[in-house]
Amino acid sequence: MSSSGKPLPSTTLPRLPIMTFGEPWPDLNDGLTYRDLIPPPHAGLYQPSESFTYMRLVMFLALLTIFRSLFFIFWLPNNLTGLTVIEYYSKKYKNSAPVQGWLQRIKNKQIKVDGAVITDPNTILRAGSELVYHRLPWKEPHAPYLLEVLFEDNDLIALNKPSGLQVLPGGLFQQRTVLSQLEWRTNKGTSSCKQPHAVPVHRLGRGTSGVLLCAKTKLAKSCLAAYFADGTSAVGNESCNNARFNSTRKISKFYRALVSGIIHQDQVVIDQPIGLVKYPGVAKGLYVASASGKPALSKVSILERNVKNSSTLVQVEIQSGRPHQIRIHLSFIGHPLLGDPLYVAGGQPSCFDPEFIDEGFAQDGGYQRPENPVPGDCGYHLHAHQLFLAHPTTHEPIKIVAPLPSILATEEECRG
Repeated sequence: MSSSGKPLPSTTLPRLPIMTFGEPWPDLNDGLTYRDLIPPPHAGLYQPSESFTYMRLVMFLALLTIFRSLFFIFWLPNNLTGLTVIEYYSKKYKNSAPVQGWLQRIKNKQIKVDGAVITDPNTILRAGSELVYHRLPWKEPHAPYLLEVLFEDNDLIALNKPSGLQVLPGGLFQQRTVLSQLEWRTNKGTSSCKQPHAVPVHRLGRGTSGVLLCAKTKLAKSCLAAYFADGTSAVGNESCNNARFNSTRKISKFYRALVSGIIHQDQVVIDQPIGLVKYPGVAKGLYVASASGKPALSKVSILERNVKNSSTLVQVEIQSGRPHQIRIHLSFIGHPLLGDPLYVAGGQPSCFDPEFIDEGFAQDGGYQRPENPVPGDCGYHLHAHQLFLAHPTTHEPIKIVAPLPSILATEEECRG
């Protein structure tokens, strides 16, 4: 970005013939498998390879001791010996199912201990025991599968993600994701051995469409991840003010959105922090406007006002990348995205009872689809329109544009 706040001159990629890829989703996914090992007292799961030098091992173990809580998936607490199977799964995987759901999974013979099917939930676990849980395949909700390629070279690929497609696995969507299509594209026509495939370096909400940047190499991934992280960390620097938008950045993102109501100012800068609250159906909590949350910064520019329909078409530039930031910020100022089923004025969810706990479970034992709206629900109009960045290896400035849905184009753009 230049000192005036405008993107640096960049190479605008020519509009090539539309190239798409994507495989239709199978009716059922492959299910899920959780594998765990109960460590002996004062031992962890991590086993260093022979290629580790002694000093690397010492340094690794030192870090592991300091940040032990951050490695829970690979380094389990030492008090697991003596737990029952139901105690283990209902504690470690409480976000997957309630206690009654895990009891049903045990009854359905979906859990093995040391290769043997377990039907008694009170089976005592021993040090060294291997646990395997297999979640049965299920039909995932509808999702589009075709992806348009906006730009591709040896380092990265930029996609035009359609609304309704999740980027990474989570919740009910474990296979119907952008990540799966990238993997299938790479392995199509190759041997049975999995090949390295492109991976998204940022997220877009399931209902959000537009530019999604993916890295094809480790170098590109680390470089692009640093671009995004630098923008977010700069927002948290108290010595900066709204002029942060004018600072030089290696990546800039511009979105189009249609909001409810008429925004009278031509520009609005929103710096409302965003934090987490407990919310039914969202295991890790729901992001909302919160005074105790993390810093976030959005710059809103008005493009068109439609008094008849009481709506405003806006462009939003974000420097930080908090989850659902645009939806939260626009609703915070009293103009939620038109059709957003979740966020209402104030940056809060439309339905919220912090005391409500749903102990019901679905046929496979997992939590039921919550009745209240959740972040993955669609219906709003938000599109990642333009992305400016310095190429991760050539450092050449480039501009990537995802064509606008007609509902997010100005009258002049529609005529042109």
